[in-house]
Amino acid sequence: MALFELTLILLLIAVALTALSRRLQVPYPSLLALAGAGIAFLPGMPTIEIDPELALALFIAPVLLDAAYDTSLRDLNRNRLPLALLALGAVVFTTAAVALLGWKMAGLPIAAAVALGAIVAPPDAVAASAVLGQFKVPHRITTILQGESLLNDATALLIYRIAVAAALGPFLLSSAAPMVVLSTVGSLVAGYVLGRLSLATLSRIEDAASGTVVQFAGTFGVWILADRLGLSAIITIVVYAMTIAQTAPRRMSARKRVSSYSVWETAVFVLNVLAFVLMGLQARSIVGRLAGTGELDAFVFAAAVLAVVIVSRLIWVLGCGVVIRWFARFGGAEHQPDTPSFRGGVLIGWCGMRGLVTLAAAFALPVEFPARDPIVLAAFTVVLGTLVLQGMSLKPLLRVLKLDPDETVDREVAKARVVVMQAALDVLSGKTSSAAAAVREQYAAQRKIAKNPEDAQAATEYDRLRLYAIKSQRDALEQLRRNGTIGDEAYHRLEEEIDWTELAASPAGRFQPLTTD
Repeated sequence: MALFELTLILLLIAVALTALSRRLQVPYPSLLALAGAGIAFLPGMPTIEIDPELALALFIAPVLLDAAYDTSLRDLNRNRLPLALLALGAVVFTTAAVALLGWKMAGLPIAAAVALGAIVAPPDAVAASAVLGQFKVPHRITTILQGESLLNDATALLIYRIAVAAALGPFLLSSAAPMVVLSTVGSLVAGYVLGRLSLATLSRIEDAASGTVVQFAGTFGVWILADRLGLSAIITIVVYAMTIAQTAPRRMSARKRVSSYSVWETAVFVLNVLAFVLMGLQARSIVGRLAGTGELDAFVFAAAVLAVVIVSRLIWVLGCGVVIRWFARFGGAEHQPDTPSFRGGVLIGWCGMRGLVTLAAAFALPVEFPARDPIVLAAFTVVLGTLVLQGMSLKPLLRVLKLDPDETVDREVAKARVVVMQAALDVLSGKTSSAAAAVREQYAAQRKIAKNPEDAQAATEYDRLRLYAIKSQRDALEQLRRNGTIGDEAYHRLEEEIDWTELAASPAGRFQPLTTD
């Protein structure tokens, strides 16, 4: 019971810190991890250990699926060069730099040093999505960072598994190569097949709550199944989510979709805040295991690893940008550099927060692994250091960089809205009833709003009047329940209908009802 009570307290603290982070305009993972580390050293606080396999399945699987579901295949294809350079090149470069430091400075065996490099190399999908959601970052940079966070874990964990196997016994890369290829291909196939099976199952479930439960069970099941089969759980989940995202919207009813999105948004938020708080709570057990001889050297080494991780990413990102732009100068106007500007590169290079994957991979090292405790301390230092140093400095960095505002998504929304409204008018053109005329008038007004190129999301008299009327509807509905004319079941059903009407009248979520004065 004590653990349950502590979890509730931590969750409430996390919610309060999240609200504080919005007021201070700093990423909430930074505050949560820092608070968790502080709470861990309070007198009487129990030591909380996270099972690495449970942590990956519980915290990473649903958050990774949520991020992959919203990822555009079109945008990934358009940014394939920067993504490849980050998801593959940056991971390998950072791994090599950290491995060299571990070998030279701490005297780690080569395999152990490479394992440490692979542990701290990949920026975390959870941290990236949590941080980017709080800042107005240009769309292309957001796409690149989110795409990288979906793909780089697979590269790093592949190197990690090979290094751990090499450190614990005889190992031949030639014998492992076929298994690596088979695992990668198998993950792609499994993700697609399981995605199609999930779609077929969900389309047969009518109840919204049951469908949402099946979605969560399917997410955890896909992760566990991929892990048991020796596949890459990360690749499998990403492909699984993207497969569902391409078809599910057409197979789900509006009621199921609204319910599902709401539950997922809340669940992902809860998992995020718990993950970062629990991450900070690991500080006590890590420091406790290192008490005694070599403690100071371990802390110095951990700080050096943090510095190398930050600097190596900046060097790679900015260096690749310079090289690509230099080559593009000789390719003519039709061969523009497929990379962000220098200022965009600085932001991408600085957005390298590490998270739960790094910590879970460190804790998953076998007890007999060479220099396990210093490696775990270094991993924790990198996670906490990048979240605090890089996360909390993002706001002033964005102010200094003065990146041009990106209205790509707004323009696409405005353009698509005109087409959608015209499609409704076309299909109603043959209808002559008075009801059809009223509906056509509504769509015509919405099309006129959508065609406004200056501010397609601005409040208009049409939508203001609709919201004004909706306010009166809510007052009348409330009065009917208060005087006993209707019961709660009828009340909630009508309330849901009015909610959907209000959402339709507030496409940007910014409209306010007219007041009576």
